[in-house]
Amino acid sequence: MDYEYAPLRLPSNVDRLTAAAQLAIQAEFSGWELARVQLFRDGSRKVVLRRRVQPNSQPGLSY
Repeated sequence: MDYEYAPLRLPSNVDRLTAAAQLAIQAEFSGWELARVQLFRDGSRKVVLRRRVQPNSQPGLSY
């Protein structure tokens, strides 16, 4: 199964609830799912989202 990935960097001033809400919106409306989260000492987060590649889709466009 092929996936496309979208790395995001969330700054330290974004709290956990706000980050969860942003990721839930991406999951609901664009088909992304959480693949990985890395928390850094400064409080920032590196988030990797993934979704299945749709045949005949154009990269960079939301569904």
